[in-house]
Amino acid sequence: MDPGESFERDFARVGSWIAEYLRDPLRYRVLSDVKPGDVEAALPRSAPEKPEPFDRIMDDFERTILPGITHWNHPRFFAYFATSAAPIAIAAEALAATLDVKAMLWRTSPSATELESVVMRWLARLLSVPENWTGVIYDTASIAGFTALAAARESLDLGIRERGMTGRDDLPVLRVYVTEHTHSHVEKAAIALGVGQANVVRVACDAEHRMIPDALERAVARDVASGMRPLAVVATVGTTSTTSVDPVARIAGICRAHAVWLHVDAAYAGIAAMVPEFAWLMDGVARADSLVVNPHKWMFVPMDCSVLYVRDEAMVRRAFSLVPEYLTTTDGDVRNYMDYGLQLGRRFRALKLWFVLRGLGAEGIRDRLRAHVVLAQEFASWVRARPDWEILAPHPLSVVCFRYRPGVDGEDELEELNARLLAAVNATGEVFMSHTKIEGRYALRLAVGNIRTGRDDVEAAWNLLRREAAGLARAARSGA
Repeated sequence: MDPGESFERDFARVGSWIAEYLRDPLRYRVLSDVKPGDVEAALPRSAPEKPEPFDRIMDDFERTILPGITHWNHPRFFAYFATSAAPIAIAAEALAATLDVKAMLWRTSPSATELESVVMRWLARLLSVPENWTGVIYDTASIAGFTALAAARESLDLGIRERGMTGRDDLPVLRVYVTEHTHSHVEKAAIALGVGQANVVRVACDAEHRMIPDALERAVARDVASGMRPLAVVATVGTTSTTSVDPVARIAGICRAHAVWLHVDAAYAGIAAMVPEFAWLMDGVARADSLVVNPHKWMFVPMDCSVLYVRDEAMVRRAFSLVPEYLTTTDGDVRNYMDYGLQLGRRFRALKLWFVLRGLGAEGIRDRLRAHVVLAQEFASWVRARPDWEILAPHPLSVVCFRYRPGVDGEDELEELNARLLAAVNATGEVFMSHTKIEGRYALRLAVGNIRTGRDDVEAAWNLLRREAAGLARAARSGA
């Protein structure tokens, strides 16, 4: 535990390893090929009784742990929403771990609290979020969304905080409105908050997979007429499957008319609103009640860092604030972030966001976002130019949904073929891609988002797709 010379030597080895990893990530398979149980079997059954040398631990990290890593920070990771950590943010994480701050009360680290407030305002201005909204950093959009729905429930003044929901016959049935493309965390939040899965209402979508406002209006009116109580509408800016954008402005008008909380999930796409040509992504958001964006998705901040903006911060505090005697203070009019959610202890997440905003600058972030969109659009043009491939959804940002269709029409056959193609591509370890289903059709997804992804990487993915597709076609012709 010597903090002097030995720590410097050990940390220097870690620093060198990180630098080499970022310098040449292509030497690693993107998707791990270990079998279930391999890593566990390679580890001792019990913790060591005696301290072990740092070099031995690092050797085991490289020999045992690294083979079981799927490399999210790889420029050819194209699955889900591709994410990445900027080197400057990695340095910030090391500093945050060194300080080991618990950012719960202002006094437990004034800089952690006040820096969070400052970077929330910085980010809000970049995204054109109203100046009077309050931003809070959470771990993920799942927790941010849960927090927003909890505040929405509190805003109904049903006495749930004090009396709960069980054994009460004076409560109306609460309803939450989503679409089939809304992220599943909203449904989980409804379960956890006692609303129930059956009361998560799926509103119809148009041909571009966007919520239809008229259908929402009808669903809300029907539920009100039946004695139910609309709790919240969740509109999405950049859905997980297709990155479609719900018409937030029109949805906001309906929510205002019926006094329903509007939460906007812009976890992936919201960051792009700082680019002038994508400022339209925030159309109508100023009329919402809450908004989530994830800097850890497309802003090069390491996992985890999710930002919730709320119009009425008092409602969030009303839902969550609970101060035992040992946490009371006489610090005066300060912000205690423990009052804004379930967590008491909170990591110093604002530090890495501050480092990224300063180290890359808004201009540098915008340039990288633009470049990712350009790469995705070029990939889509390659797909569209080939008669045996097709695009399956609009692709306004950096995600493209597509499939291989070599003269096969049956959906079952196409699904089997594309699933085999995806497995073959991922088995190479050269790239990692994922899939979704769009109106029952199996689709491959290519998501561009890593800070180091360039045209060569996207072109390599396209060449690999065509190579493996040709191999499947040859096997089919030979009857294999």
